[in-house]
Amino acid sequence: MPIRLIVGLGNPGPDYEHTRHNAGFWLVDQLARGALARESRYNALACKTRIAGQEVWLLEPQTYMNRSGQSVGAIARFYKMAADEVLVVHDELDLPPGSAKIKRGGSSGGHNGLKDITAALGTQDYWRLRIGIGHPRTLNLQQPVVDFVLHRPRKEEQPLIDEAISRSIDVIPLLCEGKFEAAMMQLHTGK
Repeated sequence: MPIRLIVGLGNPGPDYEHTRHNAGFWLVDQLARGALARESRYNALACKTRIAGQEVWLLEPQTYMNRSGQSVGAIARFYKMAADEVLVVHDELDLPPGSAKIKRGGSSGGHNGLKDITAALGTQDYWRLRIGIGHPRTLNLQQPVVDFVLHRPRKEEQPLIDEAISRSIDVIPLLCEGKFEAAMMQLHTGK
């Protein structure tokens, strides 16, 4: 099944706009090119667009991260989208800045946004596009994880994260055509 819904995870408002936890918003903002508008029935910013000839919804929940499932569940139910037609773009502590990986299903890995989406969809069997932000321990920082994700990337990390987002955007058309293997090969290996 091709992707019909691309969800960027983040926290709403100017206080969080530039924090690592908003990497999903950053990618969706680039795809939307200013077309996102408030959709109160989904408690989100959303727009419909065409990618690779396919009609696709772009969504940024305007709940806080740990309640993202409210928006995702509402739009998925309304448009009768199966879980495997949903791509959730989120920050990933287990990947270094500059990395991006696609996977289907699996645990939330402690990510509260993913936990809530899993509960709302009733399954873990949706696609994830994981944007590496690094972990404070692997980056030799003493910051607690919750503090780390709610702060801006360091100046040397931001260009790496931006590059990972750019490479990820390059494979979005393949995902919207249902060419998951080709998208993973391109993103994971650079081929």
